[in-house]
This record gives sequence, C-alpha cells and structure tokens, in this order.
Amino acid sequence: MATITAPTSRKAAPPGILTHPATRKLLTLAALAAILIPIAVTQWPGTTWPSALTVDVSEPLGKASDWIIDNRDSHPLFLYFFGHVSNIVVIAVRAVYLALLAVGWAGVTAIGALVAWRVAGVKLAAGTAAAFLACGLLGMWVPTMQTLALMVVAVLASVAVGALLGLAAGLSDRMDRVLRPVLDTMQVLPAFAYLLPVVLVFGIGVPAAVLATVVYAAPPMARLTSLGLRGADKEVLEAVESLGTTSRQRLLTARIPLARKELLLGVNQTIMMALSMAVIASVIGAGGLGDRVYQALASVDVGAALAAGIPIVLLAVVLDRVTGAAGERLGESGKSPVTWLYALVVAAAVALAGRLAGFLDWPDGWELNIAEPVNRAVDWMTAHLYSGVPVVGGTADWAAHFTSWVLNPLRDGLQWLPWWSVLLIVAALAWLIGTWRTALTAVLAMAAIGVLGVWKPSLDTLSQVLAAVAVTLVIGFATGVAAARSDRFERLLRPVLDVFQTMPQFVYLIPVVALFGVGRAPAVAAAVVYALPAVVRITAQGLRHVDPAAMESARSLGATSGQQLRQVQLPLARPALLLAVNQGVVLVLAVVIIGGLVGGGALGYQVVFGLAQGDLATGLVAGAAIVCLGLMLDRVTQPTQRRTTKKGA
Repeated sequence: MATITAPTSRKAAPPGILTHPATRKLLTLAALAAILIPIAVTQWPGTTWPSALTVDVSEPLGKASDWIIDNRDSHPLFLYFFGHVSNIVVIAVRAVYLALLAVGWAGVTAIGALVAWRVAGVKLAAGTAAAFLACGLLGMWVPTMQTLALMVVAVLASVAVGALLGLAAGLSDRMDRVLRPVLDTMQVLPAFAYLLPVVLVFGIGVPAAVLATVVYAAPPMARLTSLGLRGADKEVLEAVESLGTTSRQRLLTARIPLARKELLLGVNQTIMMALSMAVIASVIGAGGLGDRVYQALASVDVGAALAAGIPIVLLAVVLDRVTGAAGERLGESGKSPVTWLYALVVAAAVALAGRLAGFLDWPDGWELNIAEPVNRAVDWMTAHLYSGVPVVGGTADWAAHFTSWVLNPLRDGLQWLPWWSVLLIVAALAWLIGTWRTALTAVLAMAAIGVLGVWKPSLDTLSQVLAAVAVTLVIGFATGVAAARSDRFERLLRPVLDVFQTMPQFVYLIPVVALFGVGRAPAVAAAVVYALPAVVRITAQGLRHVDPAAMESARSLGATSGQQLRQVQLPLARPALLLAVNQGVVLVLAVVIIGGLVGGGALGYQVVFGLAQGDLATGLVAGAAIVCLGLMLDRVTQPTQRRTTKKGA
C-alpha cells in the first residue's frame, strides 16, 4: 500500500547574485555597451576622443570676447547696468578702505577686540587684538585693510543675495526645486571657475573680484537660510497662525527668529568662503594680501609669501571664531545693550586718541622682516633636505618619485584607455552608487569635456585628483579612526583641524613650494593638506555617532576592539564615510586646479594662462571643463537618496 507523504516545507532561498540590484545594473549596462560600443568603434576608431565629435568653441568665444571688449564703453547694457554695478562696487570698497585708514591701526584693533569681547569673551578679544597687531608687525597692515575692505563689501552683498534666495526657497517648494540643482552645481565648482565669467564682463580689477566672491560665497547662505525656514517648529507656526496673523507677520515674528542659528551659521560660512575667494581673486586684480602671496609665489619668494600668508590665516581664524561664537551664544543671557554703548564709546575714544597722537599708519620701525630669515631657511632646506638625505631621501626626491611612480603612470593609463571605455567606467560607477539619472548626468558631463576639445588635459587633471584623493583617504580614514577611538588624541587634533579648515586655499601653496618646489607633486600635496581636515572630521564624527546599542551588543558578545571597528562601526558609519569621500574629491579638485600656479599643469595651467594672457577663450574652455569634471566626480561619489515605500500585501 502506497503511503502518501505530506510535502515538506522549504525555506525561501536567499536572493542570488543575479538578483542583486548592482548585478542587474551592470548586466543592463553591459547589454547597452554591447550594442553601442561596436557602433562607436566603427564610426570613430582610435583611443583618444574623436575629432569629429569635437566642437571648436574658441572662435565664437573669441568673437564674443572681442565684442564685449569693443562695446564695454558704448553699449547700453554696459553703460546703464554693468557700468553702474562696477561703479557702486568700487565706491563701496574705497569708502570702507578709507574709513579703515581714517580710524587708524589703533582704532581698528580696538574695535575688533571690543566686538570680539562683546560676542565671545575676553580670551577671544585678546586673540583678536593680537592678530591685528601681528598683521602690522609683519608689515602687512595696508594690504590687510585692503583685503578687509573688499571682504566687508563682498560679505554684505553675499549675505543679502543668499538670504533672498534662501527666503524664496524656504517659502516656495517650486523655487526650492529650481534652486537646488543650481546650488548643487555651484557647490562643486572650483573657485577658479568663478573668475572667468566676471573677468569677461567686468575686466581685471576690484569689481570683478568682488562679484566673483559674491557668486562663490552666496550659496551657503542661501542653503542654510532655506534649511532654517523649512525646519521651523511646526507647532509654533500653527500657534502663531491660529492667532490670525498674516503670512508676512508669521515670517517676521516666527520663522526668521526660529531660524536665527542657521542664519548665523550661514553668515559664518559665507565669511569664510568670501575670504578664501577674495584671496584667490588676487589673480584678477583684487589686491591686498592675496596679491602679495600671488606675486611672491610667481617669483618663488617663499619668505614674502609667508609674510602675507600669516595675516590671511589670522584674519580667517578671528572671523571664524567670532561668528562661530555668536551663533553658539545666540539666545543666552549675555551682556546688556548698555555694554554695547560702552564698547562703542571706548572704541571711538581709542580711535580718536590714536588719530590725535598720529597713530594712523603702522610705524615702519615696528615691522619685523621675516622674509629674509625664511628664505635663508628655504635655501638651507634646498641645500640639505631637497635631496641626498641618507636612507629617506629628500623632499625633492619624494616629489620626483611620486611623479614618476604614481602621477605619470596614472595619467598615461587614463590617456591610454579608449574614450568609450572611460565613459563606460563613469556610467558604471555612477549607476552603482545612484540612479540611472545620476549615471546619465555623469556621462554627459564627461562627454562634454571631449566635445570641448580638452580630453587629454582633463584626464591629466583627473589623474592628479585620483592620486590626491587616494592619499587623502588613506591618511584621513586612519586619522579619523584614531580620533574616534581616543578622546585625548581627538582633543589634541581639534585645534590643528580648526586652523587648517579656516585657512584659504591659496595659503596651502606656500609650504609645499618651500618643501617640494614647483610641479605636479606639490599641487597634489597642497590638495591633500587642504582636503584632509574635512575627511578626518567626517570620519571621526560618523564613527562616534554609531548606535550605542549596537556597540554594547558587540561588546557583550566578546568582540575585540578591532572586530567592533570592522564589523560594527565601519558598516554602520558607511553613509558618513561616503560623504567623506565625496567631500574629499570636491576639495581636492579645488586645490589641484589652483596648483596650476605652481606647475600643476593641465586644466589649472590653462585657466591661469588664459587669465594672465587675456586669452579668455582658452580660460573659459578650461573653466567649463573643470565644471564638467567636478560635476562628474560629484555624481560618481555622492550616493543618491531614494525614497522607498512599503507596499501592502
């Protein structure tokens, strides 16, 4: 008699590799490549970008440049709009500069110290006074006032423009959707890319420098204003609305007061970016401290560059600390308004006393010449540390080895790859980390570089970026892990990272020129030092903010410290680590381009050459390629947030 057995239940098999989303994406891309690549190879043979797909934009850009130059003094657009804007900027900067000179060094120092005391306390007030006095001692008082005057005008304009854009984005969903991609794109643009359009319209000089600074520094204010307005407490807004207030009253009495911290953070970020850009804008006639650094670097005078670079760092640190302290103490019970009156009276008294005593200009006898001893130290380094050091070799040897062993093979390898394979790699990376729209954007950005006719220089720049990012991530992740696991090391590291993060990009070129000379390796070294603080901070913060319950569970199971790091902290901190990679790439690209000033070559050199020679076609094409390269790298390294919805059974 046959027995009937009940069917045994089977567990659902785990999803196989073929059903994994990444595998499906790669298979789809492989199918598209199998169709498109044979057509591309047949139609456009060769490894480099096909000349048939290149558009020569130098001629129309040259004609546009010539038309602008020829009509700058006669066309109504320039006479009645751009001309007035330029005049307003010049008058504003000159008025602030003359006011600073009229107050005198004693008055400016007193005003700065008293404002810092009112906002942040005695310690920062003393530091502010010491910073201003150090600028005078280094013989940089007048250039410092020139930079400060340009900063005041640029920051006020940036805050006004950014606040208006942020207000529109914070109150309107449609405007937020329109502005978001614009601000995203502006965030990844290197600072040099902002110089080219304004030079084309306004020429070389202060107006171009101020307006480039405004365009560069306004986006963070717009973002943070929108964030603060959209993040206002809903219950408070509903309570205010229930009182019958109008939308304007709700904005003025509820939304803006609730967003004060974000607004002050936006002011802080705007000030720091404006200072960075104001220094870089020295290459288009901004003057001030940046011009001193630029002229010194052009003549490889490291001592003079350092003498101008130190005041830039001091100014950045003071502005960052004062505005940061203002944001942190917002809402706390501070000094009464009467203290502001006392502070203003004391500052006015000091300024008047200095003016009566003849203390307007910094005395020449109080200046310290550090350029000569610094240059002697550099000469000693050149003779003893550049090469021939036993066992470890010299800094010049390191730069030469890094160039010959890393940069050259990487550049040659990228330029050896067929053009279609580069697009395929970009598409695969972008699609794996994002969506098909991300991949399409990245591929179109990379293809635009070829269409512009700068394929090889762009791959040269890309090789420098990849090398710098690799070094940055290795050092940054290791340092970030150490900072996350040791409170003492994190406390020691914090002031170093604070100073490094406030230094403008231009200043990083000074020590690398002193150590490594000029070339591509120094440009990479400057990029690594500039991007490292952000990578270390984001890594340490991500590891420290891992769910404590998960860490406690791992410890209860007997996991060692290394196992906790590898199996719990790093997987859970993956979003922060990816953000660190993205920020490292964006920051590295910004300084690698500036490295064109110290022999970095490639796109950076073309931008510098275009600005220096007035060849705006070359500069604009290189600037557009930088924009495309930055957009591609941002899309390849920035995960796309996708909303998932659960479907009912």
